Amino acid sequence: MDFSGKITLVTGGGRGIGRAISQKFLDHGATVVIAQRSEVKIEGADSLCADFADPQSCQSLMETLVERHGGIDILINNAGMMQEARLDAMSLEDWDRSIAVNLRAPFLLAKYALPSMRARGGGAIVNIGSIEGLGANPGHGAYCASKAGLHGLTRAIAVDEGKDGIRCNGVAPGWIDTALNLDFIEAMPDPDAFRAEIGSIHPVGRTGKPEEVAAMVAWLASDEASFVSGQIFTVDGGRMAQLSLP
Repeated sequence: MDFSGKITLVTGGGRGIGRAISQKFLDHGATVVIAQRSEVKIEGADSLCADFADPQSCQSLMETLVERHGGIDILINNAGMMQEARLDAMSLEDWDRSIAVNLRAPFLLAKYALPSMRARGGGAIVNIGSIEGLGANPGHGAYCASKAGLHGLTRAIAVDEGKDGIRCNGVAPGWIDTALNLDFIEAMPDPDAFRAEIGSIHPVGRTGKPEEVAAMVAWLASDEASFVSGQIFTVDGGRMAQLSLP
C-alpha cells in the first residue's frame, strides 16, 4: 500500500487503536494529521486539538486541516468515548455527549471533508465502530446506540457518495489490548486468570492488538480495496461468530 501524497486525518490518533492507525499510515507514506482533545506528538505527524462534542470545533478542525495541507483524501473517524450506566441511571447530558462524540462528530467531519474529497477526485472514509454496534454489553446503552448508528451512517455515506469516487467503510473491533484495557486487566484481583478468561471467549484464543485493527483500516483506505464500500468489517478474533455453549 502506498499513501504517498494522501492527506489523512485520524481522530483520536494519538493513543490506542488511533495511534496504531496513525503509525500505519505514516509507515506507508501518508501525510498524517492527528486530532484529539489534548495535543499528542507522533514523529512525522501533524497534531491539532479538537473537542468532538463541540460542532464548531469539528468544523474548525477541518477548515484548519484543509488550509494547512491543501485538502483531505482519507478520513479515519476513530475518536470515541464510553460511559457505563443503565438507561434509567444515565443523565440526558451523558447520553447526548456520547451521541455527540461517537456519532455526530463523524457525521460533521464527513460533511466538511466531502467538498475537498470531491475536488481532489475522490477519497476514503473509514469509521471505527464496535462489536457493540452489533451486540451489547451490560450498561452500555448509549455506546451501543451510537456505534450502531455509526454503522448505519457508514452505509448511507457509501450509497450517497460513491458516484463521486468516495468510498466509506467501517471497522468493528472487539477486545483490543489498548493501554486502557491492559490497565483494566491489571486492576483485577488475579490479572493472569482474567487475561486467560478473556482470551478463552475468542476462537483464536487471545485478544487483539491495535496493529491488527490498523491493518484492516489501512487496507480499506487503500486502492487495493477500490471496489469495497458500505461494509462493516468485524475484527474480533471470531468472538461474534461463536455461540455460547449450551
